[in-house]
Amino acid sequence: MRDRGVTSAGRKAWLFAGSDRGGQRAAVMFTLIQTAKLNDVDPQAWLADVLARIADHKITDLAALLPWNWSHPIRVDHAA
Repeated sequence: MRDRGVTSAGRKAWLFAGSDRGGQRAAVMFTLIQTAKLNDVDPQAWLADVLARIADHKITDLAALLPWNWSHPIRVDHAA
C-alpha cells in the first residue's frame, strides 16, 4: 500500500507528539490539511476562513464549509 503524502520524517515526528492526545490532535490536523489538498484547496486559506466563519454559520449549512464544497469568498472593498 502506498503512503499518500506521509513521509518517514512525518512518521518520526509523531513519536514526539508529547502524549496520546497530542498525537490524536496532530492526526486530525494532518487529515484536515491533506483533505483540503486532495480537493485542490489551499489548506491555510480554507482553515482560516472556516475558523473565522464557523461561529456565525448556520448549523444546517455546515456542509458548505467542507473542503469539497468550499469556495474562497471574494473580498469586495467598497469605496466610500
